[in-house]
Amino acid sequence: MPANDSPDVRPLHQRIAADLRDEIMSGELEPGASLPSTARLKERFQASNATIQKALQLLKAEQLAVGRPGAAVTVREHRQQTMRPADFGQPAEAAKPYRWLTEAAKRGRKGSIKLLAVGEVSPPREIAKLLDLPDGETAVMRHQLLSLDGEPAELVTSYYPSDLARGTALAEERKIRGGTPTLLAELGYPPKETVDRVSARVPTQEQWEALQLPSELPVIRTLRVVYSHNERPIEATVMAKAGHLYELQYEFD
Repeated sequence: MPANDSPDVRPLHQRIAADLRDEIMSGELEPGASLPSTARLKERFQASNATIQKALQLLKAEQLAVGRPGAAVTVREHRQQTMRPADFGQPAEAAKPYRWLTEAAKRGRKGSIKLLAVGEVSPPREIAKLLDLPDGETAVMRHQLLSLDGEPAELVTSYYPSDLARGTALAEERKIRGGTPTLLAELGYPPKETVDRVSARVPTQEQWEALQLPSELPVIRTLRVVYSHNERPIEATVMAKAGHLYELQYEFD
């Protein structure tokens, strides 16, 4: 079908970038490989030179491709990271830091955590329902930005029932050694079950800015609820990651 007759209403350069992005992220175009020449891309997509260059510029901005004027555009060394949620939900080993840091180190990367805000708040309706909070009940919120090698990786907002968190380190504006799973276990609420709901969302303004997103690519949004004894919900967390840089791996028996 000619490009101008496509039912896809996105600008042509965005459609071209979408097809090439999929080939990069699926491994069809391997790291270090040259993208097809401008002439071949013009023929394939029935597009002008300027349109092809705009598409390639998007891929460069997303750090999926790299190139200089007069040189071939190549696939950047694969930056998409596979995250295993099961690696982060359990309490850290004794005297060890939060698993975000230790798991990053296992992969040869440097993890860091920036605490953005802590406070007792009226949680979003969705969160209040998941935590079984009565109408008008507050929750303790912890808002953090997790980074890898100095680049923002995940924006995290966690909520805890106030009757559980008030007066503990969860309500204090400081980092918690070992992470919140460790502290919850020490408080007598070890995580027993975790339920994740994963979706793709258009980034909010805060997510777009905090994650330094290059365009309107979707974020991976994970809504996690952690349960302790007697199926009591003890934590509800919203996590957002750049959709073009991360994928989630779940394993089932």
